[in-house]
Amino acid sequence: MQYVGIITQQERNNRLSILLLLLFPLIILGIVLLFFVIAMYFNGPVYDINGYPVEGLDWNSILDYYVAAVPWVIVFVGIWFLISYFSNVSLIRHATGARPLERKENPHIYNMVENLCMSCGMNTPKINVINDPELNAFASGIDEKSYTITLTTGIIEKLEDDELEGVIGHELTHIRNKDTRLLIVSIIFVGILATMASILWNVLYYIPARRSNGKSGAVIMGAMLIALVCCGIGYFFTILTRFAISRKREFMADAGGAELTGNPVALASALRKISAEPGLTNVKRDDVAQLFIYHKINGGNLFNHLFSTHPDIKERIRILEQF
Repeated sequence: MQYVGIITQQERNNRLSILLLLLFPLIILGIVLLFFVIAMYFNGPVYDINGYPVEGLDWNSILDYYVAAVPWVIVFVGIWFLISYFSNVSLIRHATGARPLERKENPHIYNMVENLCMSCGMNTPKINVINDPELNAFASGIDEKSYTITLTTGIIEKLEDDELEGVIGHELTHIRNKDTRLLIVSIIFVGILATMASILWNVLYYIPARRSNGKSGAVIMGAMLIALVCCGIGYFFTILTRFAISRKREFMADAGGAELTGNPVALASALRKISAEPGLTNVKRDDVAQLFIYHKINGGNLFNHLFSTHPDIKERIRILEQF
């Protein structure tokens, strides 16, 4: 398999980062517009000055409401994004239970990472560890200060050195290609919509319409239900956007790891062992789980495979063995 040059991949991911930064806010603004359109449609007929019902939607009213709401939406999403963007390290640590690996705790791992970094001329990232007897790893971070490679205790203990080097090379390639920054942006925007949908769902569940009085209660519940549907639609489109960029990055990182270590067969062997016991079952956030070198699909139906963020592990192994 031919590996695309590192500069080419960096430029591609930079373009995708900009596209995502533009696309996700547009999706959110589109959801807000859809909310007002649906709400106006179910609000009942609009009458002209003579008292006759007007056919179609009152677009002037819709746009008035929309223009008034847009600044608030932009401020809300902007603040949320900035907080999440610059607190991504703590977010991922909290979701995975990772902790810093001290050099004195395992100097061998530090030497391995530093040697690979020197061979490709990159700065050494931070190293974290997760107390999990099974095998997995991932890279994260948005800049030189936050780039991190995280390994489970199981992958450190159970893989041979050449296999572990292949895994580390894979994760270093994610950092070199700026995949991690791209995925952090994706995680944040998907998280915004998922949280909005979750909040609306809980409100709908715990505050039923019968607790409100008359028509006003029904209108409020209807508006909230419409908002929930809009969030669901937006969430679906953001998931599609994320999946469109996820699978190829894994093939590229595999190729980069193989090129960096000069041993594609060792990485293939590591992937085979990882797929047998991937661990990290305590991580409940699928958006964070997409960072893992192997993300196990729950269920084997076509739908799950179609919307998986990772390519089939057998195909990855096959390509590496033919590298």
